[in-house]
Amino acid sequence: MEPKGRTAEIMIAEARKAFWVMVGFVAIIWILQVFNWISGYALSREYGVQAWNPETLPGIVSSPFLHWSWDHIEANSGPVFVFGFLSAYRGVARFLSVTALIVVVSGLGAWFTADPYGIGVGASGVLFGYFGYVLVRGLFDRHLIDIVIGVVMALCFAYQFSGLLPQEGIGWQAHAFGFAAGVLGGWLFRDRKQPRPAAATAGPQDASRAQLHKELDDLGL
Repeated sequence: MEPKGRTAEIMIAEARKAFWVMVGFVAIIWILQVFNWISGYALSREYGVQAWNPETLPGIVSSPFLHWSWDHIEANSGPVFVFGFLSAYRGVARFLSVTALIVVVSGLGAWFTADPYGIGVGASGVLFGYFGYVLVRGLFDRHLIDIVIGVVMALCFAYQFSGLLPQEGIGWQAHAFGFAAGVLGGWLFRDRKQPRPAAATAGPQDASRAQLHKELDDLGL
């Protein structure tokens, strides 16, 4: 088993990476918002997603970086930073895989089900994906700390659940499919711990210690 000190160092390093990844993402969407606003939101119209329009399928990747107004980007920035960081702090590589899944599922879901007369942009689909992922990751990974984080976030951001319900003028389809993708990502990218082989010469005390270590690992401690 890896020493606890080394494990803590790795987690701190990953958390630091996660922080800067999310700082970078928020900085990019705000810089793009400036140019988008100057252009009269031409970027949103050109690189957004319009349901059932094959030409806008590449917008599945670009639309999370664009918004329709300053209020729109302000509403998304804080929550996406918080949930993005909590999604990434245990490992940026896995976080990027989860993000790709959320972007594709959220975007395609909106492309198939949203109003074909509107153009969808915004990071809210990704936000709801991270929200779903944070809520369930601890359960799938059997990490006590992440279970606590999921419960606290569900209580503190309970109002976010209203964004999953059909509402006029809001791209709730991207929210719902993003949330579902986050839950799916929690299961697909869960920790798969290999059982430790028992030593043939281990005595009862050694066996008890090994079992304790396993239980602590299972709880995320």
